[in-house]
Amino acid sequence: MATSKKKYRRKQRKSFPVIPVAVGLFLVGFAVLMLVSPNAQGGAGVQNSVVPMEVNFSAPDLALKNITGEAESLADYRGQVVLVNNWATWCPPCKAEMPTLVAYHNKHAAQGFSVIAIEAGDPLDEVLQFASTYKMNFPVWLDPDGEALKAFRNGTLPNSYVIDRTGTIRLAWTGEISMEMLEKYVTPLIEESN
Repeated sequence: MATSKKKYRRKQRKSFPVIPVAVGLFLVGFAVLMLVSPNAQGGAGVQNSVVPMEVNFSAPDLALKNITGEAESLADYRGQVVLVNNWATWCPPCKAEMPTLVAYHNKHAAQGFSVIAIEAGDPLDEVLQFASTYKMNFPVWLDPDGEALKAFRNGTLPNSYVIDRTGTIRLAWTGEISMEMLEKYVTPLIEESN
């Protein structure tokens, strides 16, 4: 019986250091999370946003009808900086970023900047309601057959591409865009040729 108590005490002593180590790892992980979290750094109002990928290729030849039934093409916007935004009325990150895109457009439209919002296949009445709700005062195109998604080779929504004044795509995003990222990456493109 004395032998079994000794074995039990040995097992107890060997497993005891696991608890302090686990607690220590938890505290270290929590500290790292607090350092990385934008809310912990006083950025409570900062949205999540993906950093754009810098690219360099020609904009596709893309022509679609807008919400008033008129045909428009990307070539019509040559000479402006354009942010093409592929989105859908049902898409939560699309809804989340739209007020930011509207505000950015309003701030920079006089500098030769425009957003072209290409809706990925929802019925016209839903698109009109969405555009009205979000006060979208830039071109809204309808894409019932997914032509824009094919042209940009990206079916994930939302996705955005910034085309410079010469017709070259310079930035590509997949996911929600914040005002901070727009100001940091798009504003210099607007200002470089303005």
